[in-house]
Amino acid sequence: MYEAVHAAPDGEATAARQAATAARHGYDGIVVRSRDALDPADDGSAAAGDARGSVGTGRAERPVRDPTAIGDEYGIDVVDAVEVDTDDPTSASGAVGNYRSDRTVVCVVGGDDALNRFAVEQARVDVLVRPMAGGGDFNHVLAKAARDNGVRVEFDFGPALRETGGKRVRALADLRKLREIVDHYDAPYVVSANARSHLELRAPRELVAVGEAVGFDAEAVREGLRAWGDLVDRNRERRSEGFIEPGVRRGRYEEDG
Repeated sequence: MYEAVHAAPDGEATAARQAATAARHGYDGIVVRSRDALDPADDGSAAAGDARGSVGTGRAERPVRDPTAIGDEYGIDVVDAVEVDTDDPTSASGAVGNYRSDRTVVCVVGGDDALNRFAVEQARVDVLVRPMAGGGDFNHVLAKAARDNGVRVEFDFGPALRETGGKRVRALADLRKLREIVDHYDAPYVVSANARSHLELRAPRELVAVGEAVGFDAEAVREGLRAWGDLVDRNRERRSEGFIEPGVRRGRYEEDG
């Protein structure tokens, strides 16, 4: 199971600290969705950063940006990703095009009707994240587009975990509505606590408990955490030198010809 996290500079902890904490929680990997937290992995390998800002030292050094080095240090897969957060679909389209070739996972932040629609209609987008944020909505048309284009819809459990009172009630209601639509139209999805700090990371069993409160069964939540890893494996294969198209890989005859 994988978790998708934010890390410094747009999060409150380094990628390394997120990796160390996720490993203790029992995750197999983390997807670091902060644009400037890691260097893009040349070969699709993975890794993150250290609790002190550098891997394997006791000194306050410049944070390690190599995902493989971080992953080796903590025994966890660390994935270079990006979260495209723009005001309109035109800007989002340009950003997705810029990052698609050098990031293993490309996410688009929704919450706006136009951005939600843009994301689910683009096969080059991997995940529509936070579709219900800021009063955003998600309907059957978007669910069918996500299914047809293979765009995963994020169930963001963060507000349900961290908000209180009326905000938490609304977050739970949004999750319940989103679950019903995604489930009915069989749209692909991922699950995340959307942690911006290692202190906001939650173990899979805690996310299962939140999911059950809005109608998920336990295995559906686990499947949403595993879906990040499935996405990473697929994209790494597509970025490999031998890949031509799904089911077709380059062999010696293609290379010689």
